[in-house]
Amino acid sequence: MKSLAGKVALVTGGSRGAGRGIAIELGKAGATVYVTGRSTKGNSTNDWPGTVDDTAAEINAAGGKGIAVRCNHTIDAETEAVIRQIREEQGKLDILVNNVWGAHDLGVESGLFWELPLAHWDTMFTAGVRAQLATNHYAIPLLRENGEGLIIHTTFWDDGSYTGQFYYDLAKNALVRMAYGLSVELKPDNIAVMAVSPGFMRTELVLEHHGAEEENWEESEDLKKTETPFYIGRAIAALAKDQDVMEKSGKVLKAGDLAKEYEFTDVDGRYIPPFTM
Repeated sequence: MKSLAGKVALVTGGSRGAGRGIAIELGKAGATVYVTGRSTKGNSTNDWPGTVDDTAAEINAAGGKGIAVRCNHTIDAETEAVIRQIREEQGKLDILVNNVWGAHDLGVESGLFWELPLAHWDTMFTAGVRAQLATNHYAIPLLRENGEGLIIHTTFWDDGSYTGQFYYDLAKNALVRMAYGLSVELKPDNIAVMAVSPGFMRTELVLEHHGAEEENWEESEDLKKTETPFYIGRAIAALAKDQDVMEKSGKVLKAGDLAKEYEFTDVDGRYIPPFTM
């Protein structure tokens, strides 16, 4: 495993949840991590817990280097400005984690396709799929200058099973296909691209929904099989350190499978098997 010291990473949607866990684990592994999102100190989206400033502070407290940048990734000019800032301050980008996801604003409402509001398209595709696509568009020219690199799309994947929510299923599969297409186009540049799926994460919003806290989550039967966002964070850090990561390019990977392969656990020492529906 190679060290991430000297590597520069960008994690989008890093105020909370998977993005926060990924950014912190990359920082712990030695990378300089740019963390983007809409929530900043004193101005958190929907008053949710967590901001990009909090995540960057946690990286710094753990001995890494975290840099918070407010960015609404549905606005191309703001996304482009983030990449320009990284170029000016670091001169390169080694790791891009596309995690931004707007569906939390509306929630993943259940129901049949024709019963659901069309607003789900905007939250999952405009603020999710397109936001990740635009980040790729602006970041890839900088990544290509390295002669190697890594792009990760966080998604949900259960071996092609239908998730039960039309828009969510369509959006998550679009991210898988985006990673595959880019893996083909970027192979000559030695840039690995893949989709990585966590299991049932015990994020801040999931805990809030279940009326639980990290200290007492085990009291909730619904949360028994959950994992922390650091689990997928450790999975992505392991991929970033793997000298043979190109062999996985174009694939969809699960955090639980990567934990077994790279021999890591969640922060509480548990191995959580891959999530299945």
